[in-house]
Amino acid sequence: MGRNNNKVYVTRRLPGPALEMLKGLGVTLHKGQEPPTKKEILKNVAGKDAILCMLSDRIDKEVMDAAGPQLKIISSYSTGFEHIDVAEATKRGIYVTYTSDILAEATADITFALLLACARNVVAGDRMVRQKKWKVGWMPDLLLGHNVHGATIGIIGLGKIGSAVARRARGFGMEILYYSRRRNEAAEKELGARYASLDDLLAHSDFVTIHTTLNDASKHLINRERLEKMKKTAFLINTARGAVVNERDLVSALKKGTIAGAGLDVFEKEPLGKSPLVAMKNVVLLPHIGSADRMTRSRMAEVAAKSILDVLAAGKEPDPKFLVNPQARR
Repeated sequence: MGRNNNKVYVTRRLPGPALEMLKGLGVTLHKGQEPPTKKEILKNVAGKDAILCMLSDRIDKEVMDAAGPQLKIISSYSTGFEHIDVAEATKRGIYVTYTSDILAEATADITFALLLACARNVVAGDRMVRQKKWKVGWMPDLLLGHNVHGATIGIIGLGKIGSAVARRARGFGMEILYYSRRRNEAAEKELGARYASLDDLLAHSDFVTIHTTLNDASKHLINRERLEKMKKTAFLINTARGAVVNERDLVSALKKGTIAGAGLDVFEKEPLGKSPLVAMKNVVLLPHIGSADRMTRSRMAEVAAKSILDVLAAGKEPDPKFLVNPQARR
């Protein structure tokens, strides 16, 4: 059987330059808006030298087997890579790349958009006007919210995104607490952030915002016990990974008034579907658009494509900044 001339499988149409950059290699493109099924992935990776995948595509041993021994790189259009079996790829000498911190500033922007929307009843106010329920003009007690300026923000994970959020918080005169597995003393000096234990951060923060990666240690990091440590007037913001929060426990906490509200861009299962969150008035919901500005998404596409070009066309290694598994070097 002859070798498949289409060397790259791209699991979704992308904004930006990626497809144009890869056209000389031969591309098999999944054209639907819905993610490809596992069956489709297994069929389309056969004979490919590269896979350009999304966060929603599970790339495991079975997929690598289906691709065959010539698979050289799995390039993910994402800042996370938990959907890829990195250990298996490394064992086979397959590079795994991602888009690293390119989306840090865009995600920090959406984090603050959610924070402000929660604190100042932005969504409720918009709904009131559109539904013609604003019957009286200015009122002293209409949609009273919570202060942002001068409040305390607790940042879980002070990496690139968490640090970008901290810089925005400084502009609002906020006190900044952070919790990470390792202290970031350089960021403390630059940002005026103060390290705290997770329990102390939860107890003293008016806004708790999540920017940790998803792994075995962080899955359901925020659960019933930890939600109960938060102030009743506090808000939880999550623009990281849905599974960092136990969603069932969060729904319960929101119903009981354990915390004041939440702003969520990510969920345990996406799309959200028939979750109780949809009917709740003390939560702001977004459809996973943390990196969704034109410049950021275009740059992500460029990086994902260039990683493939470096490996296939030029015979180089990916930029170390975007390489997950340097141990896979051939």
